[in-house]
Amino acid sequence: MATREVISTGNELSAIAAVDAGCMFYGGYPLTPSSEIMHVCSDLLPKIGGVSIQMEDEIAGVCAVIGASMSGVRALTATSGPGISLKAENLGLAQMAEVPLVCVNVMRGGPSTGLPTRVSQGDVAQAKNPSHGDYKSITLCAGSLAECYTETVRAFNLADRFMQPVFVLLDETLGHMHGKADIPTAEDVKAGIVLRKTFDGPAEEYFPYGCEHDEPAVLNPMFTGYRYHFTGLHHDKNGFPTEEIETCRKLIQRLEDKVELHKDELESYEEFEMDDAEIMIIAYGSVSLAAKEAIRHLRAEGIKAGLFRPITLWPSPAEKMKEYADKIEKVLCVELNIGQYRDEVQRATSRLDIDGLFKVNGRPISPYEIVNKVKEL
Repeated sequence: MATREVISTGNELSAIAAVDAGCMFYGGYPLTPSSEIMHVCSDLLPKIGGVSIQMEDEIAGVCAVIGASMSGVRALTATSGPGISLKAENLGLAQMAEVPLVCVNVMRGGPSTGLPTRVSQGDVAQAKNPSHGDYKSITLCAGSLAECYTETVRAFNLADRFMQPVFVLLDETLGHMHGKADIPTAEDVKAGIVLRKTFDGPAEEYFPYGCEHDEPAVLNPMFTGYRYHFTGLHHDKNGFPTEEIETCRKLIQRLEDKVELHKDELESYEEFEMDDAEIMIIAYGSVSLAAKEAIRHLRAEGIKAGLFRPITLWPSPAEKMKEYADKIEKVLCVELNIGQYRDEVQRATSRLDIDGLFKVNGRPISPYEIVNKVKEL
């Protein structure tokens, strides 16, 4: 794949990626440290016939995005943790009605308004279950400036493939980091676009939610001659509310299975110096950059450390983590929270002895903190 070299920030790259991936609508509300995504979209989208709108709050922002997606266009919203909390109810509606959209979360400190201008990874657990009920979230996590671009592109393709919201996690460090990135050309991105399926048969044979047990709904764009119903209630194959026992069971099971049974299409991770590693560091997002630097220092001192970096956080690359954990004695999770992903690592590996290095004061974890923690092990 051909690449181009750009100098930009993570937030700007995420917005550029959305436009290159065919996004034609942005709806949101400015919230530190994500606001630059909206700024760039408001500049780029009108130039190509798209729309960028600042709504009165985060709730209205995601509602507008859902409406735009119902009309058949790719749509984006971006915010930080408090904004996700406000969007949660309507993100649940999008999960139930199977409306695809991309939501970028540039993480900052919390709970509540927390540390608006400081870095955190406190929204990892929230990204797994941002709304109530049974469904399977899809969450990607960028670990470099280039991935702020490529993971946003991938999110749009996955949203249309699985017909549901897809989250892209950045953090304040990545979002505001300014540097060089090698990213795919816009032409290559456009050539790789995977659009949502549509039905082109007789209208009387169209049942948008009458699909296979492990497949998403097929929602033709509104206003194109096909009638169906959007609802947050349990619904039948036409989308109309129902309490019929078996229909309700099959619907919720399908929301789970359409993701769970196709995890191979979602799984993505990076291995760094893992071939002969005796200590495995698990880190993601901007923390993985510090972990790589720490590993270089450790190996210079003869300590064989390696990094396993999940890029798709949810569903997690559980089998691969277990494969490594079964043969490596020491495992260290490094996170800007109090072990939100360590809980998943423990579940995936069936080990309760996973060590942790955590920080929650809004400051990044330095390579030397990681070096010192590994030496303690």
